[in-house]
Amino acid sequence: MLVETKARAAVFSIALEAYLPQFPQLVPEFEAQYEAFKKSLPDTVEIIDGGMVTTKEQAMAAGDKFRAADVDIVFMQLLTYATSYNMLPAIRDLDVPVVLVNLQKVRCLDFETAGTAEWLGIGYAGGAVGEMVADLNRAGKRHAVITGVVEGGDPQVAAEIEDWCRAAQVRRRLRYTNLAQIGRPYPGMMDLYIDETNLYHRMGLYTKQFDWEKMWAIADDVTDEAAIVAKVADIHDTFDIIGDYDEASIREMARYVIAFEQWVKDEELGFVASHYDGFAQGKAGVLDSMLIPAFSMLIKQGIACAVEGDIKVAMGMSIMKTISGACQLSEFYTFDFNDDVVLIGHSGSGDADFSTARKASMEIVPVFHGKAGGGFLTRFYPKAGPVTYLGITQDADGHFKFIVSEGVIEDGPTLGNGDTTFRTRFSIGAREWNNRWCECGPTHHFAAAQGSWTDTILKVAKILDVPVEVVCR
Repeated sequence: MLVETKARAAVFSIALEAYLPQFPQLVPEFEAQYEAFKKSLPDTVEIIDGGMVTTKEQAMAAGDKFRAADVDIVFMQLLTYATSYNMLPAIRDLDVPVVLVNLQKVRCLDFETAGTAEWLGIGYAGGAVGEMVADLNRAGKRHAVITGVVEGGDPQVAAEIEDWCRAAQVRRRLRYTNLAQIGRPYPGMMDLYIDETNLYHRMGLYTKQFDWEKMWAIADDVTDEAAIVAKVADIHDTFDIIGDYDEASIREMARYVIAFEQWVKDEELGFVASHYDGFAQGKAGVLDSMLIPAFSMLIKQGIACAVEGDIKVAMGMSIMKTISGACQLSEFYTFDFNDDVVLIGHSGSGDADFSTARKASMEIVPVFHGKAGGGFLTRFYPKAGPVTYLGITQDADGHFKFIVSEGVIEDGPTLGNGDTTFRTRFSIGAREWNNRWCECGPTHHFAAAQGSWTDTILKVAKILDVPVEVVCR
């Protein structure tokens, strides 16, 4: 993958100092519980360890450490009862969610034999959760609670923590990679237009501007024959190439893919939004003819590449790629009122990992509909099953909003125009889905991912402090 972004997770545990001199056996018990908890976190995060906190001074030291590391999320393990002042100095200056992990060590105390030390040490994790949430609310901090048990394992807890870690990766990617804007949005698609300064202030994503003249020459210095041959094989491995074509054009495409990969590394890119509205002649015509599959090769490697210059859907694609492993740029295509389904899809760059029913295909078309030139068009084939759609839009004041909907991809006839299209059934019906989705004021593009991802998207939204409208599940 060209982009591997580990989230930084602040991790600490809390207990009450007053208990420790009274019951000294609690110290090694709590230390062991904390070490076990840290080891349970997935390797998608880098742990910033705040230690076991039992005083406000220790909490302040942990807070200094978390702030310096610019953490993406906080996991606080409650070991026993503790006052909220053991928590607040650690998180006061952070603008990320605090996840209260409330894990009781044993499924149930032996009520006939358990004394105070056993109660406080292995059977009282939940005693302070309400107090913590009350003070997080008063401090204006976003938060969540996970309750479970250590003894015997708790798959639900593990899944929740992994989901939060996956969501936290989105924030890290927004803050520590850049967005490349090549050209400008498709003329007249004003729902796509965006203020890049506002984007940085609200979402933390920095935009780098590139001219097409520079991109036409990007592959001029690519001469490594072994690398070109390997990339040609990679392209053939990714796509079934339909119809007549010249193998020399695949070789030229490979040179551009290699150049784009180096460009992504040099510019530290995680997102690309591009549109060309000039004359597709000369070097411009060569690149324009192969840009769609070339960008698809980048998407496969984790770089969200959106057509028509749509920055907002590039963010949506990156979110879906990060949390699900695959993404597809999408928009409404047509109703099948006979079967009460909506056909959804898009022409242009997509993700080979989204093509789960069969290998993605690529063919030459004489004209790209609504765009300059012609060339290679890609198509992707998702298998039947659950699908989640994520739209990102803005209100009149420039605030961002997520729009989410789940449906089910079904087998059946689709358009034969060479574009990616798939049939989606919604629980509320095609007509009502379209009404509700459109009433949310979406950008006409949105991102798709196979599977059910609403709960994860809600976590991403909480981390980024973005409101969400869920149309249906």
